[in-house]
Amino acid sequence: TLSGKKEEFKPIEKEIVRMYHCGPTVYGRQHIGNLSMFVFTDILRRTLEFSGLNVKQVINITDFGHLTSNADEGEDKMAKGLKNEGLSPTLPNMQALAHKYGEIFLEDIKKLNIKTDDTIFPYASEYVSDQIALIKVLDEKGFAYKTPDGIYFDISKFPGYGKLGGLSESSNQSRVSSNPDKRNTGDFALWKFNSELGFQSEWGQGFPGWHIECSAMIIKILGEQIDIHTGGIEHIPVHHNNEIAQSEAATGKIPFVKYWLHRAHLQISGEKIAKSEGNVVYISQIIEKGFNPLTFRYFLLNSHYRTSTNFSFEALEGSKLALEKLVGIFLSYGLENGVVNKTYKEKFNSCIDDDLNTPQALAVIWELVKDENVSPSDKR
Repeated sequence: TLSGKKEEFKPIEKEIVRMYHCGPTVYGRQHIGNLSMFVFTDILRRTLEFSGLNVKQVINITDFGHLTSNADEGEDKMAKGLKNEGLSPTLPNMQALAHKYGEIFLEDIKKLNIKTDDTIFPYASEYVSDQIALIKVLDEKGFAYKTPDGIYFDISKFPGYGKLGGLSESSNQSRVSSNPDKRNTGDFALWKFNSELGFQSEWGQGFPGWHIECSAMIIKILGEQIDIHTGGIEHIPVHHNNEIAQSEAATGKIPFVKYWLHRAHLQISGEKIAKSEGNVVYISQIIEKGFNPLTFRYFLLNSHYRTSTNFSFEALEGSKLALEKLVGIFLSYGLENGVVNKTYKEKFNSCIDDDLNTPQALAVIWELVKDENVSPSDKR
């Protein structure tokens, strides 16, 4: 996304890939739109490992500070989750709620055959001291200022703000803001005051801003510069540009992330899946209707990650039939493994290495299945 073009992947450090994925805000169960992101990142991880690289992977879990607007206004999603479950607004309740739905998230991604071994799943609340330390650095370097409701990052002090997605500082200046105390409409919260609930800091009780969570966890766990950062396309204009600005301003290391990859939205009836709109499907509902969760994974692989995909149970039925047919064919090959056909391996590699072209990679598999010149054991 940063360059706007296909690039050859070259890790910063030979044979090691440091990769971070924006994970869920665990105020409730994750719908299939959320889960589709991690099928994409799993394919990315498997492709890198298939190419002989070692991957150090982090999927964060946000358990406070993510506002409903994805910016700095609105209700905290975790506070909203507490209300929904009739729980009083306390930090212990917030953390208990987060771990409840965090565990359900882990169970759901395992059902989709997403690799979790060696993956680090940090909860944002476990890294508050690191977030405070990062804000202090930004304050000392002159990038931060105080308002009645929090500490903000001044984007006018960071040349090139908005470089991700081809945005510019002027375009971000036009963002609508209801906060008259901000110097620029695009300025974002590093710390939000909250007299009733929150963590202690030298600025007062409150919460770190949503954006600073990711930067602090990345720097602490993976380092000041990483190879790959992923997220949904909705993260490009605000969240990820803010991550770049505060991270590069704090460390002086450019680029903060070498390669940014963003997944297009999964849709239902042509509309973005959104819990707030009641337009959702959960993996549990897919299972209740008699579908194996891997049918949903197969459905996703039939579309490129940068292409918006429309989900329906009719389309899922088609994926079910195709997957069952493929499994049946595979079982018919017996138990003896032959040798991998070089021609088909090269075809497969050229597809998956071309920006993770999973639809073409699946087409190669079906081409192999139908090729009568390849023995069943070699096909296996």
